[in-house]
Amino acid sequence: MWAAGVPGETGEGVGALRSLRLSVQARLILATAVLSLVVCAAIGVALDLLIRDRIRQDVFADTQRATTEWIGSMGTTFPPPVTTSYVDLIQLVDARGQVVAASRAARSRPPISTLWPPSDDRIRHGVACRGDECLMFTATRPSPQEERFLWRGAPHVVYAARVEPPLLSTHRLELIIVAGGLAVSALITWIAAFLIGRTLRPVEAMRARMAEITVTDLSKRVPEPPGGDAVAELARTANRTLARLEEAVEQQRNFSSMVSHELRTPLTGLRARLEEALTYPDVDPRAALSDALSTADRFQVIIEEMLLLARVRTASPHDREPVRLGELVREEVAGRRAGLLIRVHVEEDLQVLGNRVQLGEVLTNLLVNAQRHTRTVVEVRVERRDGQAVVSVRDDGAGVAPDDRERVFDPFVRLSEGRRRDPGGSGLGLAISRAIARAHQGDLEIEDTPDGPCFALRLPLPAPGPDGRPR
Repeated sequence: MWAAGVPGETGEGVGALRSLRLSVQARLILATAVLSLVVCAAIGVALDLLIRDRIRQDVFADTQRATTEWIGSMGTTFPPPVTTSYVDLIQLVDARGQVVAASRAARSRPPISTLWPPSDDRIRHGVACRGDECLMFTATRPSPQEERFLWRGAPHVVYAARVEPPLLSTHRLELIIVAGGLAVSALITWIAAFLIGRTLRPVEAMRARMAEITVTDLSKRVPEPPGGDAVAELARTANRTLARLEEAVEQQRNFSSMVSHELRTPLTGLRARLEEALTYPDVDPRAALSDALSTADRFQVIIEEMLLLARVRTASPHDREPVRLGELVREEVAGRRAGLLIRVHVEEDLQVLGNRVQLGEVLTNLLVNAQRHTRTVVEVRVERRDGQAVVSVRDDGAGVAPDDRERVFDPFVRLSEGRRRDPGGSGLGLAISRAIARAHQGDLEIEDTPDGPCFALRLPLPAPGPDGRPR
């Protein structure tokens, strides 16, 4: 009963929570505003303390100088006139607290303070408040020699004071600093919002373009901003990913089309053969079943090779292990039929990392293809070339025309010579071999050699370890 009313459990609650989530741009702007406020507040507090301390030091410096100058001028006239324009409140107070002499502005005032500096610390500063008025003063006690000369040893204190400045007596300074801090924070936030919006504008353009891309149309690309920053690299990476996705989807479409075409022909023949056996009583049932079984075997071979090709294209080689190419080539060559002359030239200790079974499948397909087209001899070489391990298989047959050297690696593509020599082939062997090679970060291609064209399997060599051996 109660669970149904828990916030966030219903679809409405989830939708409300999602609506409260801020965008990346809003979160960045909010974080900038909070951070700028914190920094401005810290700077404002430090500035307020610094300004207040500086004003106090200046006022006390003025009042201290006024007391010192007034005491120094007492040797000529008593009481001496006040000649300072920066301090107008000066009083001479005796030990009984009576004002003995004072400046014109301080005559009608009671003693500025009752603070009496001790003999070992003759200058003291302080603040005296009466009502709404506060005075910042310096109390200076003359030296014993001055006291004996001026007042026959009687202790006196000179007070010099100024009215506390408004910046210290009110909160005007804090209001000014707060207003300035808010203005600076607002300016920083506005600049950050402008820069963040300008930075994320290409991301929004990429998002809008990505929303337009569908499976039926993968030709569109996201706009790439100039420069080499993270956003530009993201756009280029997204476009490369879209290009690979478009290529993969196109390959899948072509593959599906070729699969349907390749399976339709034997399926039509199987159906026709079975219908013939059912329609005409004089047809030998065993012969019809034998033909159907042969066609089913062809179906099985095609389906298994298609599944293998799909697995190799969509998954990286697993169970990687060091593979000595020389040993692998000798094992595959030893399994070929007798009577076929195969010459092997191996550079020893040439080792790659990969799946031994898959690489053996590639060598088997290349040897079968060479065996199908050769006249007398097949030559296999294993060598290091341009920092790669290269396995080349060449036969002395007619070779492959330059225009067909890429087509032969497409699924179900079979040249006329291949169909004539092996009518039951599926046309998937070379496609599977290239897919395995590329899954191993290598390649399989037909290259020209001084002795004619040959199939070349290129595989990367592992980087050497600390001991110099391949890792």
